Amino acid sequence: MISLFSRLFGSEQSKPFETAEIYRSLRQQIFDLSKDNVDFGQTDRLAIIMETGLEDACYTLVAVADGSASLYFSNGGGIIGGGQHPEGATAAKALLDLSRKYDDQLKQVSESPLPKPGMTRFYIIKKNQILSGEFKEDDLGNQRLPISPLFHKAHELITVIRLIDEKKK
Repeated sequence: MISLFSRLFGSEQSKPFETAEIYRSLRQQIFDLSKDNVDFGQTDRLAIIMETGLEDACYTLVAVADGSASLYFSNGGGIIGGGQHPEGATAAKALLDLSRKYDDQLKQVSESPLPKPGMTRFYIIKKNQILSGEFKEDDLGNQRLPISPLFHKAHELITVIRLIDEKKK
């Protein structure tokens, strides 16, 4: 009975996803870009991350200003190196460029939690600053939010990464 009331009134915390060490390490490298002295030229933004929470896992899409693009899975799997192909680098840079329109939809953060199930979280990694916001995946997918075009552009990059990976196999 207490468990039912806890769920109804939101006092029960959702359990965090179990994440593989390689996933945590690769993810942290992207967040560390804001502290490192990396220089990708004239841009103030170093990378964008889009993460979507599933029931007991999540996936992370990363696009870096140098054209790098990868898709990580919290269980340790993933597709790395999409940006080594011209179409992957172009799609990664297009996502990063589009992100400029949505800074006002995000807030400056100092922590980088994973998204809750059914939610998608964006992180924009800038020099000395990280912006973030979490949104319902269903609202993003169905164009109910001003930031929905960024979600769809990110899924275009996921498609490009998957097609590149399929060609390798």
